[in-house]
Amino acid sequence: MANPRSRHSKTRRDKRRTHYKATAPTLTKCSNCGATVQMHCVCPECGYYRGQQAIATEAAAE
Repeated sequence: MANPRSRHSKTRRDKRRTHYKATAPTLTKCSNCGATVQMHCVCPECGYYRGQQAIATEAAAE
């Protein structure tokens, strides 16, 4: 296992971490009900994903 011989400074550590950028997930509108949904996920309101019902919900039963 590779271990450093000496400790890296806080500056050197922070320089390495600067490239990471946290981004918010992309949101879109559901094609079935129009609710705001995270991309590539089933709509929590109606249970549809890509135009097909993926899970049964109370809203879809009505």
